[in-house]
Amino acid sequence: MPEIQKLTRTRLNAEIVNVRYENPENGFAVVTLLCDDGTRIAGKGSLPSPRPGQNIEADGYFEKHPEFGLQFRIESCRPVPPSTVEGITRFLQHAIPGIGPKTAAAIVAKFGKETVKVLDLYPKRLMEVPKIGKNKADTIAKVWKETHHRRNDMIFLEGLGITPAYCARLFKRYGENAVEAVRKNPYQLAEDVDGIGFLKADAIARSLGFAENSPERMTAAAVFALNTMIGDGHVCAPVQVLTGECVKLTGQDSATVSVGISHALEKHLLYLIDEYIYTPRTASAEVKLPYFISALAEAKNFPGAKLQKIAPQAGLTLDVLQQQAVESLFVRPLNIITGGPGVGKTTVIGEIVRRAKAARIKFALAAPTGRAAKRMSESSGCEAKTLHRLLMFDPATLKFNYCADNPLDCDLLIVDEISMLDIILAYQLFQAVRPGTSVVLVGDADQLPSVGPGKVLSDFMNSGFFGVTRLTRIFRQSGNSAIISNAHLVNSGRLPQSVRPAAGELTDFYWIEQDDPEKAAALINTLVTERIPERFHFDPMSEIQVLTPMNRGECGTAALNAQLSAGLRAGCDESFQFGNTVFKQGDRVMQNSNNYDKNVFNGDLGQIIKINDQSKTFTVCFDGERLVDYNFDEANQLNLAYAVTIHKSQGSEFPAVVMPILNQHFVMLRRNLLYTGMTRAKKLLILIGSRKAVEMAVRDARVRPRYSNLAARLAGLKKSSGS
Repeated sequence: MPEIQKLTRTRLNAEIVNVRYENPENGFAVVTLLCDDGTRIAGKGSLPSPRPGQNIEADGYFEKHPEFGLQFRIESCRPVPPSTVEGITRFLQHAIPGIGPKTAAAIVAKFGKETVKVLDLYPKRLMEVPKIGKNKADTIAKVWKETHHRRNDMIFLEGLGITPAYCARLFKRYGENAVEAVRKNPYQLAEDVDGIGFLKADAIARSLGFAENSPERMTAAAVFALNTMIGDGHVCAPVQVLTGECVKLTGQDSATVSVGISHALEKHLLYLIDEYIYTPRTASAEVKLPYFISALAEAKNFPGAKLQKIAPQAGLTLDVLQQQAVESLFVRPLNIITGGPGVGKTTVIGEIVRRAKAARIKFALAAPTGRAAKRMSESSGCEAKTLHRLLMFDPATLKFNYCADNPLDCDLLIVDEISMLDIILAYQLFQAVRPGTSVVLVGDADQLPSVGPGKVLSDFMNSGFFGVTRLTRIFRQSGNSAIISNAHLVNSGRLPQSVRPAAGELTDFYWIEQDDPEKAAALINTLVTERIPERFHFDPMSEIQVLTPMNRGECGTAALNAQLSAGLRAGCDESFQFGNTVFKQGDRVMQNSNNYDKNVFNGDLGQIIKINDQSKTFTVCFDGERLVDYNFDEANQLNLAYAVTIHKSQGSEFPAVVMPILNQHFVMLRRNLLYTGMTRAKKLLILIGSRKAVEMAVRDARVRPRYSNLAARLAGLKKSSGS
């Protein structure tokens, strides 16, 4: 995509004459500005509650956008009182409820350029204007005073280095008490205001004179450091490890940061259990989950006997391990079926479901993501739900309707793609399963671990509470797939093998050796937009997916998405801009957070099918069937999705995958990452990367360690149960 050309950096005094777009969540707006010399120009950036007639003093630069022409990019600005008669008139009618064009014109006709002074100092003089009585004068004066107060608050907050975007969030969270809240404890902002983490709050606090070793700073640092570790997959942290992280974060000594950790424990922001520190959610999940597992495993009355009575399906031949996977349900209530691609996990699920139907056993099918649930539905012929839908999450209460006090109404529960299950969701799931229910967990233990905290599948497999069957045989229908054979090679520690098809024939796996990021990015663009559609007849808008290890860099998701959108949607006039991203009609998008009101979840893929500039809304079609409406200011929930990270692709399959594995990705290169990416491809996989980078990934079989005591807690219960 052509780059935006930055021109002159300057300070601009201008009047807002039109607000074309405003996002109250983050303060981003697109406006029409009337400059002092009479010229009009589009302005975009963070503006505090922009209104027509409002004057601003803005710092930024002029830029030439390849699609939208000359614009002024606002980096910071502050409102100033309007100075012209026309500006004052426009501002009054837009800023104060109840003042229309005629009333605004009458006020300005009476006081002229002194109108602002009169409103500031002598508001009672408004009664001198015809048809403005005492009540209306008092209302206008009150709103004007509030506007003036907000303007002063903005100046104060910006003086602390808080951008207008975050000022907007502060006002939304705290209202007129925003300044008081910031002065009292700026570190609380990290908990209360989206996007303000510890580092931003810390900078604000330092501007207010908070000491480097203040208790507030140390407490906030402890919570932030642990939450950062949880974001990396840990459930908890040893006291000494968390202390070390706090020392690095704050620059203070161990004794000082330990005071902050102690304060966080006293306030129950953190919990200490056996020399490990947890958040309230991870503590509850790890301590309680093993008891639910133990209770389920010890149940004597489960539907195994009913399943055993059903004869095998006529004409269906299962190998020894597949048969063992089915028969495990006859003897124990908790079972895990694992294995790589093409080993027949779907066949086993199908046989279990068939027997459950024949035995009239009430069963439920589920998976962590919408795409995985849809695929499970298609392969089984029965409805499968996401775990959130299965447990009926209530966005009003932020709780699941199905829980320990209201368990699921089923006798057999099968959950697919279990490698994606983190400890928080596992706890919510298993507390909602009543004893006597058979639970079958299905997944690939060699894939990447869950994005969320914990290593649940690994801990379950080693606990002794579950029967574990690992399927290993690649079946005939998959044996001719170079994708599957190469995925198994990688998983066993060997390099994938390039396939040389006969002249005029095609294969499903190609390895193009390239390590120059710019050349690789250009090649990806050509493959997706031209070569794959022409040669293999896959639709680039719905069937080709780029998977990459990282978000940043020339071959990261951000750069590739911009490039692919520009190429695939060139000439599309229907578009809107949110932040630095241009969304076009037809663009592929991915939901990046759970939205229970709209019934869309993190990782759901869709396509923008309609943009309405008048109503400031757009419509996304998910999974080719569900239509979901968004306001423009909800676009922060979506990312362009021509390219997504390998982590984000978990639970999904795509007809064609293009995957760069370059030396610049070295910090991410692990065997399970490469293996996970390869197993997302169903019919075509094109690997782009140097031999060195691929070797680096294949050779490194280490699984990044995660602090968790779930395995030990499960082992303790297993030992005490004597089984």
